Amino acid sequence: MQPDHMAVFHLWRFALPLLLLLSPSNAYTRISNESLRAIPGPGDDFNIKDGKLLAPILQPRVPGTAGSIKVQNHLIDFFKTALPKWDVALQNSTSRTPATGKKEIPFVNLIMSRDPPWATVGEVSRLTLVAHYDSKLTPVDFIGATDSAAPCAILMHAARSLDSALTRKWEAMQADGVGEGGFDNIEDHTGIQILFLDGEEAFVSWTDDDSLYGARSLAAEMESTFHPATSTYHNQISSISLFVLLDLLGAAGPKVPSYYKTTHWAYKKLAVLEQHFRDLSAFQSSGDPWFPDFNKDEDRWMGGMIQDDHIPFMARGVEVLHIIPTPFPRVWHQVDDDGEHLDIKTVSDWSLLITAFAAEWMDLDGFLEAAEPSQGGKETKPNKSHRVQGRTEL
Repeated sequence: MQPDHMAVFHLWRFALPLLLLLSPSNAYTRISNESLRAIPGPGDDFNIKDGKLLAPILQPRVPGTAGSIKVQNHLIDFFKTALPKWDVALQNSTSRTPATGKKEIPFVNLIMSRDPPWATVGEVSRLTLVAHYDSKLTPVDFIGATDSAAPCAILMHAARSLDSALTRKWEAMQADGVGEGGFDNIEDHTGIQILFLDGEEAFVSWTDDDSLYGARSLAAEMESTFHPATSTYHNQISSISLFVLLDLLGAAGPKVPSYYKTTHWAYKKLAVLEQHFRDLSAFQSSGDPWFPDFNKDEDRWMGGMIQDDHIPFMARGVEVLHIIPTPFPRVWHQVDDDGEHLDIKTVSDWSLLITAFAAEWMDLDGFLEAAEPSQGGKETKPNKSHRVQGRTEL
């Protein structure tokens, strides 16, 4: 390239992510009913007594305690054994708390990610699915099934359900020559990461300093972890294309508002997917739609906000889709927020919905194969051509 052309090239590389963010209505590839049917349910893995995903999280897991370490190991072992193609990283910090005085409490965030095999540092954007795995110090023996054991299990199920489809899609793209050099479509550099955050709960009462311990630490570290100077995404936090935070999920009949105007389009995608699942009789739960703000007047926006793990990220410019019901579940911060008070049909349906949202974002239509994760099942071949269609909705 000539020097003048090179300058234009680099300008385009930096401008393109911003242009994509400013055009959320373009060419989002809707997932087909066939692919929705292919998404497996969790089956017995959400059994509260011995389900291999959910049951091990249903225990007190206050940061720095033995219960917290057990749940950390459960999450890590799952990805390392069942999903070895995912990268597993830990981000550590310590902090004093109002309940522990001068004692430094350890907080451990877990970052599970999978990127296209040709992706290089600074050239991949990631859909980011998030839940906190810690539980509250009080009341004694608080488990926090909706808060947020069930969301963690939902994300584990989503990762497992998407894994093989990601492999098939990326292998097909490589067969078409993607990643062999040069500047590919930005959609060819889309990955996914799951954050299990520690220390969301206040130890005594919610303040800016007594809450969000893990999220505050991770957001600051990601902001200060820079990529090479000519990268499309200049640091780790700018590579987050959408921060989807799950919290307080698992009670029957949730009503989730649309909190932020800039991600209302993504909220509507969830609402549409929910309706498609219900039209296909694929949901176990019944009742009113979960997303009542689907037709919200965007010209007269009254969003509201709930303090949660997204706050340190949103303060750094990250786009957030907050999936938390209002009103909160009846058992919120009560000792009976336990496995017995979960509505497992609703938890199972959330796992389908979050998986479908991520599959649609990652353009996996046609690469999902019908198979039950626990019992096995007959698989069907992908029904889509190798080259996936671009999506400019970030």
